[in-house]
Amino acid sequence: MRSSLICLLTLLLAMPAWAERKHSEGEYDVHYIAFNSGFLQPDIAAAAGLVRSKTQGVINVSVLKSGKPVAGQVSGSVKNLLGQDYPLKFKQLKEGDAAIYYLAQFPFDSRETLRFSLNVQPTGGAPIAFDFSQEFFPDE
Repeated sequence: MRSSLICLLTLLLAMPAWAERKHSEGEYDVHYIAFNSGFLQPDIAAAAGLVRSKTQGVINVSVLKSGKPVAGQVSGSVKNLLGQDYPLKFKQLKEGDAAIYYLAQFPFDSRETLRFSLNVQPTGGAPIAFDFSQEFFPDE
């Protein structure tokens, strides 16, 4: 499973169209990326417990303090332009001391802009809350 997760991270970092997305607050950096789950290879999705679908997205969140991964709690929701709200249920994936990821899946119906609201509570740190928007396209 560890090598599959490393492949997942490599895949995410190798996609040049996606710029780094980061929210910094105090001594913490919250890195996040949201994408269509159809971009994942079947074995990588299975290893991470994700469903591949043309209308399912994935959000990946990681928290760093001084460049080192930090555990914590991540929660949030995603809302479409019609105001339909979907709670995000994050699960933690850990690669020893090297990385900690929080993954959640969410549905989307068609080409649409989604607004994400995230709440991050790093262990031993103050809560961090922020929003971002992103456009999604169903994988054809």
